[in-house]
Amino acid sequence: MISADMFVPDVLARFNHYKSLADRTFTQLKPDEWHWRPSPESNSIAIIVQHLYGNMMSRFTHFLTEDGEKPWRRRDAEFETMDMTAQDLLDCWATGWSHVLNTVGALTDEQLTQEVTIRGEPMRAYDAVLRQLAHYSYHIGQIVTMGKMLRDQNWQNLSIPKMK
Repeated sequence: MISADMFVPDVLARFNHYKSLADRTFTQLKPDEWHWRPSPESNSIAIIVQHLYGNMMSRFTHFLTEDGEKPWRRRDAEFETMDMTAQDLLDCWATGWSHVLNTVGALTDEQLTQEVTIRGEPMRAYDAVLRQLAHYSYHIGQIVTMGKMLRDQNWQNLSIPKMK
C-alpha cells in the first residue's frame, strides 16, 4: 500500500522543484517579456501561467469529491491574451500553487488510493497527483525555454552550466 508519509513529502518536493525553476525564470524577466510569443501560434509565459492557474484551481478544488474539470472553468479563455500585469500573474501563480501544495500536503494514506475523476476518467488520487506533476513540469519547461530565449546571453543558468 502506498504511504502518505512517503509519497506526500516526495511529491511536494518535486512540485516545489519545478515551481522554483519557474520562479527563478520569472525573476529574470522584464514586465513586457511575460507577453512575448516566439510565434503567432505560440503561447506566451503569461498565457501559460493563466492556464496553469486555471488548471490548478480546477483540479485541486474538492479534489477527492468532484471531477477535476469543473463546470466553472473557462479553459479556452486561459489561452487568450488577458490584460494582466506581471504582478497579477505572480499573484495567480502564488494562489494556484498554494492551493495545490495545501491540498496534496493534507492527503492521507486512505485518500491516496481513493478513486477520483479528471475529465470523466477515473483514477487513483496518487495517479491524479502524478498526472498534474507531469503536466506542470511540461509547461514549466516551456516557461524556462522562453526565459532562456528572451535573456539569451544574459540568462542565469538554473542548473549546472555547460562545461562546469
